[in-house]
Amino acid sequence: MFRRKDAKRCKDISGMNQILLDLKPHRYQGELYINQLMDVTELVKYIKEMKKKQSKVTYFHAFSTAIGKVIYNRPLLNRFISNRHVYEHNDVSLSFVMKINFDDKSEEIMVVMPIEKDDTLFTISDKIASKVASVRKQDDKGTGANDAIQVLGKLPNIIRVPIVGIFKFFARHGLLPKSLIKDNLYYSSMLLSDVGSLHCGGIYHNVTDFGTCSGIITIGEVKEEKVGKDTKYYCEFGITMDERIGDGFYFIKSIHLLQYILNNPKLLEEEASKKVEMRKDY
Repeated sequence: MFRRKDAKRCKDISGMNQILLDLKPHRYQGELYINQLMDVTELVKYIKEMKKKQSKVTYFHAFSTAIGKVIYNRPLLNRFISNRHVYEHNDVSLSFVMKINFDDKSEEIMVVMPIEKDDTLFTISDKIASKVASVRKQDDKGTGANDAIQVLGKLPNIIRVPIVGIFKFFARHGLLPKSLIKDNLYYSSMLLSDVGSLHCGGIYHNVTDFGTCSGIITIGEVKEEKVGKDTKYYCEFGITMDERIGDGFYFIKSIHLLQYILNNPKLLEEEASKKVEMRKDY
């Protein structure tokens, strides 16, 4: 058996969970769909105050930071299944796809952003803003997997298909070259999609067998709603998880933690890895 360099093998697997991997050997067979409407009223207030201070923090920056904190606090979310074995990533990372321009024919660039233990909302905001600016200026059209895809995708079927098959075999055993892992969105802790910028609600997106990403979260549009005399703000999240890395109880408690962080946005200013003490009523 090959030893992976990007993750450590998990030994604390029950017999029932191991049998589940045999019954559902493919990631798509374990897809668990969650649609969650989140109250983001306090976050909206927080972002508005930040804007008054000339801050460039956006909702996506805040959501990315919150999700990073949840993964650090809920480590099973950082696991993945490969070749019927359970692994935990050596680090925490988020991935997303960027368009160079907002039009149908614009080129898409894959981005993988590590979330360091000492990262905060402000460092993560700077990371994302810097990457977006670089790509939009076309100074950076992506590296690693982005370049490989451009070359491989133009090959004829008779050559491309067997090469992709070899890459998939290498991926299952953790032997894929670093050049094909760098900026590969399927090699991350969680894949994010900001569909709210397109005025869309949270949608469901499938996971894939390729790579090490066990979950995808789509972030919908922040919408205002009148509740009596009060004004509230909500955001719809579409979440797809590989149920083989956890269970429904674990995932729901993780969602509760995300809601708690969004209700207390000052927590985003703390280090990503700092333990969040959530109230028992969440």
